[in-house]
Amino acid sequence: MDSSAETPFAFTPPATEPNIAFKRTRRSDPTPQRPTFIRRLRRLRRRRPLRRRHVAIAAGLTLALLAGAGWVGFDGWRAAGNLRTAAALVGTLRQQVLVGDLPGARGTLRVLQREAGAAHERTSGVVWRSAGLLPGVGDDLVAARTLAATLADLTDNGIPPLLDAAEALTGGGLTPAVGTIDVGVLSHAAESLATGVDVVNRSTDRIAAVPTGGLAADVRTAISQLDGGLSKLSGMLAPIERVTRLLPAVLGADAPRRYLMLFQNNAEVRATGGMPGAFVVVEANRGAVSIVNQGSAAGALQVFDQPVLPLDPDAEDLYSERLGTYPADINLTPDFPTAARLAREMYRVRTGMLVDGVIATDPVALSYLLAAIGPVQMPSGPPLTADSAVRLLLSQVYAGTMTSAQQDAYFATAARATFEALTRRPGDPRGLAAPLMRAVTERRLLFWSADADEQQALAGTRLEGTLPADDGAKPGVGLFLNDGSGAKLGYYLTQSAEITTGDCTDDRRRELRVKVTLGSSAPGSGLSKSVLGLGLSGDPYTVRTNLMVFSPTGGSIADASIDGASAPIGSGFERGRQVAVVTIDLPPGTRKTLSVTLLTGTLPTVDTPVTPVVWTTPGVSPWRTAITPGKPCDK
Repeated sequence: MDSSAETPFAFTPPATEPNIAFKRTRRSDPTPQRPTFIRRLRRLRRRRPLRRRHVAIAAGLTLALLAGAGWVGFDGWRAAGNLRTAAALVGTLRQQVLVGDLPGARGTLRVLQREAGAAHERTSGVVWRSAGLLPGVGDDLVAARTLAATLADLTDNGIPPLLDAAEALTGGGLTPAVGTIDVGVLSHAAESLATGVDVVNRSTDRIAAVPTGGLAADVRTAISQLDGGLSKLSGMLAPIERVTRLLPAVLGADAPRRYLMLFQNNAEVRATGGMPGAFVVVEANRGAVSIVNQGSAAGALQVFDQPVLPLDPDAEDLYSERLGTYPADINLTPDFPTAARLAREMYRVRTGMLVDGVIATDPVALSYLLAAIGPVQMPSGPPLTADSAVRLLLSQVYAGTMTSAQQDAYFATAARATFEALTRRPGDPRGLAAPLMRAVTERRLLFWSADADEQQALAGTRLEGTLPADDGAKPGVGLFLNDGSGAKLGYYLTQSAEITTGDCTDDRRRELRVKVTLGSSAPGSGLSKSVLGLGLSGDPYTVRTNLMVFSPTGGSIADASIDGASAPIGSGFERGRQVAVVTIDLPPGTRKTLSVTLLTGTLPTVDTPVTPVVWTTPGVSPWRTAITPGKPCDK
């Protein structure tokens, strides 16, 4: 060790004692000196043991630190092993929860608690804390102690209630038993979720507060990984917790509720997924759910002479009055709350019934659920299965000789049969969690509540079905589709997107380059009149699609082209975003690519990476998307 290096416990010896002189006197001296001498001698004697104690203390501390450094190194090595094991177990536990193996997750949690607890114990002693004052390695030791303490808190206080909630929800909380959902189980699950989310948020704040600039690479990596994992977990749990908290009231725990459920037909694409076709009205009363009415948007709601509600001027400019007069066009806008309010009012005008909310889903989401509950028998024809539902409902129904009325009747029968199977068929409820989550993630299951407080609680979730009012540091790009053929050719539509983050501007904006490729797999002949529809593109086999590109909030659109050539572009605004509208015609077997350059709004910072977020119309086939983040810009 370099003897010149500073130590936090350096000891400076006292200055040399001065000589003490005294005058020898006789006993008979009238000015006695002994008491003065004695007092001085006693003071001197008191000082010497004190100095010896100072030296002893300093030496002891130095030896303790030297010994402790070895102890910290050895125990740190063991703690690092605990943390590495815990990290692997976290991945195992996550996978077990995703596949519904909650008993296995409980067993993994017990081992995880032991490993995290051991790491916490080995990094929380007095010597470790003292070593945290050492220059060079102190910050690493403090960070390791924070890491271990956070994991211990998570495994002891955060994960157990989250598993309790998962068991409650997958053990029957989300699945009706003979048509009834146990709202008491849901309430218990909501409380457990809230407890777990609080711990996750506390842990997120604790790790985010650790300074990482001067840490060793392995410690910095561990902190960064936990920070990223906690952020993802917090982002995933927050909307689940809010929705679970709402569910008892939504399911009529306090008073009966009625909801208009729309089935979107992806074969005739609309911005939120597909043209509203069949619908059912569902009543929920203390968890008991039943169908009280059903019909079709075209047959029961028909067309209105004027918009049923005042339209936002920007939305009316983009979509015309059809948004508020044609039930099939309420979701030309990607903003589901707007579409839901219009559907609710249309249903009220026609029936006199004012529902408490609106739900939307599609046949693709139905196919996900059928994979969990099994086939649904139809009165005539083949059953609906996970593999056949999309093909039957979006293609084969139109390919045959059914009239429009017969098609509506078939969709109504399919809706009721599926509802009955979901609410009354016994089965393993754990299998429903994953398909439901997938449907929500892909925006194939949307919900709007007429209760303002409930709707506010949904803000920011994918269930809400709306673009954020403010993107913040993550610029959002919307890519939405509306059919322009008046046909059911959307079944053959394919779509992909590439978004590349470009340069920075002087006013803290970023350039985004967007490429959207649409393709048609439609045949060149042999389709029925029901599929070809109105043939508004001229050639009945050509798929005409109106593609809308929404800029980030506060952003703008710079230029656009199709396959490298300039193209006519319509433009407008909606909810603080500029919108480019391009009509793309696709003959059978062709593809076309729209390239658009966007500018974001002013971003909060320029010294952090930028990763755009993309919002798309759920299609029959999934989108293929690729996003290239942008590096930080110089200040």
